[in-house]
Amino acid sequence: MRLGLVHRHCQRWGIETPEDLVSGTKDEAVAAVLALLDLLAGEGSANRFEAVVEEARRQGVTGADLHTVERIKRLALNIQARLERRQQRSAALATLVDTASDLASPHTVEDTLKIITRRARLLLGVDVSWVTLPAAEDDGALRLHSLDGHVTMLNTQLRLPEGAGLAAAVLAHRAPLWTSDYLTDDSFRHAAELDQWIDAEGLHAVLAVPLSRGTAFAGSLHVADRSVRHFSADEIALTNMLAEIGGVALSRAVYLDETLAEMSALRDRLSRAEADLADARGLTEAQGALLALVLDGCAPQLLVEECHVRLGAPVLLCGPQGTTIAVSGDLSGRGEEFARAEKAAGVLLDPAPVLLQDGIWSVPVLAGSHHLGALYVQAGPALTAGTAALLRYAARVVAVLLSLQEGQGPVDGHVRDELLEDLLISVVRPRELLERRARRLGIGLDQPHVVVIARVEEGARAHAVSRASACARRLNGLRATHESDIVLLLPGTDPGAAARTVHDELSSLPGGPPTVSASGPVSDPGAVLHGYREAARCLDAMTALGAAGTSASTHQLGFLGLLLSDHVDADRFIQSTIGAVLDYDEQRLTELIRTLDAYFDTGGSPTYAAEQLHVHPNTVARRLERIGELIGPDWQKPERALEVQLALRMSRIRRVLRERDESAGDQDA
Repeated sequence: MRLGLVHRHCQRWGIETPEDLVSGTKDEAVAAVLALLDLLAGEGSANRFEAVVEEARRQGVTGADLHTVERIKRLALNIQARLERRQQRSAALATLVDTASDLASPHTVEDTLKIITRRARLLLGVDVSWVTLPAAEDDGALRLHSLDGHVTMLNTQLRLPEGAGLAAAVLAHRAPLWTSDYLTDDSFRHAAELDQWIDAEGLHAVLAVPLSRGTAFAGSLHVADRSVRHFSADEIALTNMLAEIGGVALSRAVYLDETLAEMSALRDRLSRAEADLADARGLTEAQGALLALVLDGCAPQLLVEECHVRLGAPVLLCGPQGTTIAVSGDLSGRGEEFARAEKAAGVLLDPAPVLLQDGIWSVPVLAGSHHLGALYVQAGPALTAGTAALLRYAARVVAVLLSLQEGQGPVDGHVRDELLEDLLISVVRPRELLERRARRLGIGLDQPHVVVIARVEEGARAHAVSRASACARRLNGLRATHESDIVLLLPGTDPGAAARTVHDELSSLPGGPPTVSASGPVSDPGAVLHGYREAARCLDAMTALGAAGTSASTHQLGFLGLLLSDHVDADRFIQSTIGAVLDYDEQRLTELIRTLDAYFDTGGSPTYAAEQLHVHPNTVARRLERIGELIGPDWQKPERALEVQLALRMSRIRRVLRERDESAGDQDA
C-alpha cells in the first residue's frame, strides 16, 4: 500500500521512480531511497528518515541524486503524517462508536454524565473534563457536574452566576468556543469562584461545546489542559460529536429517571392502595365480628376481649364515672384516673378518639345524646386511620350492646320521660292508669322510690340530661326535666345515697359541680309530687345556706329537714340523732340520756352536771366520752349540739305523751 503511494507521489511531482533510479543512478542513492521506503513501510520515526539522508551524504551522494533523496524523504514524512492522522481519526471514531454503544445501555443521569466526561478526557487526551447544567433553582445560574481528572475539592457544588464563564457564552452562541489560556482571555465574562478553581487546578486551555438534549441546549461539555495550547479543528469536531451523542443519551437518561420516578410513585401508590384495601377488608371483617357478638347477646366482657384482639391493644370499658364494666389487658383499676383526665381535657362527648396520656386513647360510648361511658385503648402515641375507624366503630357497637341490655330505645326513653312528667303535675290521674303505664316499663310505683332533683349550670344542661338519662336507665328509674331542673325517680329507700349517686354521675361535666337534693321514700304515684316539692324546698335551702355544688336529703339536714318536709317524722329524726344513745341506755340500763340532759341544762359544764346527778365529775366525763363514741365526736359542736338538744326535747315530750296515753288506757280498763 505504502509503495503504491510512493509511485503516485513520484508521478505527481515528475520525479524518477525507484525503478528509474536503479537503472540510472548510483547504488548509494538507490540504497538511500530503498531505506526511506523501508522506514515508511515500517512506520519509522522522523529522525530515522533524516539519518538516512545524512548517511547518503556521507556515502558521497550529491547533486541531483541527493536532491531526489531529500524530496523522497519529505514525501515519505508527508505520507506518514497523513497516515497517522487517518489512524487517529479512525481511533477517535472507534472511541465515539464505543461511547455511543456504552451510552446506549440504560443509565441514570449521573452515570451518563460521568461516562461523557470520562470519554471526553480520554478522547482528546486532556487533563480535566466536566459538564455544566442549569441550576435547580431555575434562576439562570449554572452548576458544574461530573468532573473527571480534577485534583482539588474547590469545585464541590460550584455555582456560576447567570451569564458568567465560557459555558454561558457557549449557550448564548450555541457553538463551540475555546481559549488557549482561560484566565488571561477577556473575550467572555469571568466568574470569581470558577477562576479560583481554574487557577487551583492549574488549567489553561479550555474547550467548551454545547451539550444538547434533542432540540434544546441543556448545558455544555468542557475539556481543559494544564498547558497553554490551541485546539485543532479535528479535536473540536470530535468533542462536538461526543457532545451530540451525549446529549441524546442524557435526554434518554432524564426520561428514564423520570419514568423510574413515576413508576416508583405508582408502586408506592399501589402499595398504599393495597394496604388501604387490606385495612378496609380487616375493618369490615372486624365490624362484622363485633356486630355478630352483639346480635348473639354477648356480655360486655366478651365484646371487650374481641376488641382487644382486633385492635391488638389492651381495652377498658367504663361507665360515665370511670366504673369498670369490662377489661381485657393490663388496664384494670384505671377507669377513674382516665375519667378525671377526660374531664380535665374537656373531651367527654367528643366522638373522635382522643389521646389522654401515655398512649391511652379514649372514645365516648354514646347512644344518641346519652353518654353511657367510654372505651379506653392503650394503642401508643399515634393511631393509624384503620385503628381509629375500628375504635370508633367499637364504641358504637358497645353503645348498642349497653342500650340493648338496659332495654332502652328512643321510643322507650320518650315514654319514660312522659310518665315522670305526668307524675309531677298536680292534675289528678287515675292511679291504676299510672301504675299500668309504669309496669309496661318494668317499674313498680307501689315499691319504695326516692325523688332526686339536680340543678346544673345552663351551659352543661344538655350533657347533664344525657348523663341523668343514662343513670335512670341503669338504675331502672325515670327521668324528666321540670322547671329547668333535672328530676329523677329512682328505686330505693335511702334518699341521701341516691343524691350522692346522681351528684357523682354529673360532677364530671364541664363547669361547676351540680347541686343535688333528694327526698322520700314514696310508695304511691300520688306521693311523687309531694316528694318532688320536699326535695325542691331542700334544694332551695341548700342554695340559701351556701351549700351549692353538694348533695343532701331532707333527712340529712337534721331539724331543718323537719321544717322542709311535708310529713314531719319526729321518730326518724330522734333515732338518727340520739338513737344510738337511747338504745345503749335501754340495753345496758345506763343513764347516758339523763347525763346529756344535765350536761346541756348546766350550760355544757361536766362539773355542774355531776353535782346535779350526784356523781363524781370523772363519771360524767367517762359518760360523755361514751356518748361521743356512739353519735360521733363532733356532737358538741354548735350545729350538732342544737340537733342533739332538739332530739332530747322531742324524745322527752314523746316519752311524756306515751306515759300519759298509757295511764289513760289503764284508767279506762
